Amino acid sequence: MLESIAQMFCGLSLLGFMFIATASRSEKLESLVQWIVVICSLCAAIMLFWLWGAGGTIWGSEGMIRPLAVLSILIALAARLNLKGKQLSQGMNPHQIMKENRQEEE
Repeated sequence: MLESIAQMFCGLSLLGFMFIATASRSEKLESLVQWIVVICSLCAAIMLFWLWGAGGTIWGSEGMIRPLAVLSILIALAARLNLKGKQLSQGMNPHQIMKENRQEEE
């Protein structure tokens, strides 16, 4: 049961992480998706540590639980990280980005 819940939270985090670029077209939606990834990743980490404490396994391996839990925590931290205060995925194509860079230089 714990294994299934942990896998569900990991899967939701992964789907959210893949959806960030599409969600970046709207600032509110991007923030919402980032928070969903954070919450799901932290819940996955809690479930994985709980599973480890209960002596369970994930995909038949005991040794995989703690590294996956730590990775989930790192993903939660990275989901809210904005370098230099800018949104990294602007929902633009490379041509639009180059055009904006040229305008900033002028």
